[in-house]
Amino acid sequence: MPKVAPFLCFDSNAEEAVAFYVSVFKGARVGAITRYGDGAPMPRGTAMTIAFEIFGQHFTALNAGPHFKFNDAVSFVVNCDSQEEIDGYWALLTADGGSPVQCGWLRDRFGLSWQIVPAILPELMSDPASCDRVMAALLQMTKLDLAALKAAAEGRSPE
Repeated sequence: MPKVAPFLCFDSNAEEAVAFYVSVFKGARVGAITRYGDGAPMPRGTAMTIAFEIFGQHFTALNAGPHFKFNDAVSFVVNCDSQEEIDGYWALLTADGGSPVQCGWLRDRFGLSWQIVPAILPELMSDPASCDRVMAALLQMTKLDLAALKAAAEGRSPE
């Protein structure tokens, strides 16, 4: 078990959320599930905690009731190797009630914030001159366009 891992509080749909995340990310898996017993704040048998893993990152989901809400102060970055990968994650995570935000950010249908970005973004922004151009292009985007970001880094118009 890692020393530090995200712990995500859901109202009462943690199992649905975990099933969704495991369906989105190849190789993701569900681990141990604990369930509420008698006298608990949720009905007996409701999942209390669900351990799961995405790309080797351990998470725990908790059915905690309506007291806690996600916000953009915490997000998860998905580094993508191609536009196809960006498009795929974007489509899956915004489906069924998710919403695009800006600059590669989105909220999934559970309210969790994600950043779907090209893995080479730090490289594209490594030179001060290209950084300004890439940032200017990025600020105009919702879902990121890898070809347009590369063009901006090179100082040319996207094709």
